[in-house]
Amino acid sequence: MFRKAERRKAKLRLAITGPAGSGKTYGALLIAQGLGGRIAMIDTENGSGDLYADTCDYDVQTLTAPYSVQKYITAIHEAEEEGYDILIIDSLSHAWSGEGGLLDVHSQMTRSMKSGNSYAAWNRITPWHNRLIETMLSSKCHIIATMRTKTDYAMIQTEKGKTEIQKVGLAPVQRDGMDYEFTIVFDLSMEHSVTVSKDRTSLFDRQIFNISADTGKILKKWLETGADIPPDAQDIRSNINRLYRNYLDLFGQDSAAAQSAMQRVTEGRASKDWTEQDMKNLAEDLAIRMQKKGVMDATDI
Repeated sequence: MFRKAERRKAKLRLAITGPAGSGKTYGALLIAQGLGGRIAMIDTENGSGDLYADTCDYDVQTLTAPYSVQKYITAIHEAEEEGYDILIIDSLSHAWSGEGGLLDVHSQMTRSMKSGNSYAAWNRITPWHNRLIETMLSSKCHIIATMRTKTDYAMIQTEKGKTEIQKVGLAPVQRDGMDYEFTIVFDLSMEHSVTVSKDRTSLFDRQIFNISADTGKILKKWLETGADIPPDAQDIRSNINRLYRNYLDLFGQDSAAAQSAMQRVTEGRASKDWTEQDMKNLAEDLAIRMQKKGVMDATDI
């Protein structure tokens, strides 16, 4: 059914891309400071998340290799359960190209297949990529994700008319199209200036600027404008994700049951009309499967 469009309050979904040394982590912390609230950081950059402790108060969880999607998803859920308001994922690129990331797993799967068919391996990898996206999009936290960009060198003409060789960032190190999942994408240069490649808020249209805490304050004002989010919507999404985690724990990521659950969760998130009853139906389905599996206590779902 069609309904009247309504502007609602929202959670931030911001990507910050740039080459190494462009200031992605520091910029993310400044924005989080401007947003206000408890800040958590998932650090995959060899402990570099602690280097900015004098910027503002925040807590860090360090992820080490293998950088599996499941580790990211678990950390996101832990941040929600511990009541953090803002979660910085620094960096999201490791889930794709790091040791144990999706590209690494894809290569291992391809080698293990007798046919060596890489396309068949993608059929098993893509659902995990989609699940990571769904987990970020449905999170109760504001999400700020950094992504490294592939780098190259180009001849750049300076303001003084001189030509210099400078390092420039290209596409983010992530699966093609990942940037489309975010509300805003900030692209950082080596001079720490921001250009905006995507902006559904229209707040930064055609601007070039440096990130500060004020950037977070501007975003906060936009995010908090509009009608309240329906009180049960976030809880339902959180419960759906929790149920799905139980599917994975019981049946494994490649099982038909887990794949079926993933499809149902994806369809539910896409429709944006999931109700408490939909969630209960999925819970009942899980309980039946648990009992068939021989798990007697199916109450904690």
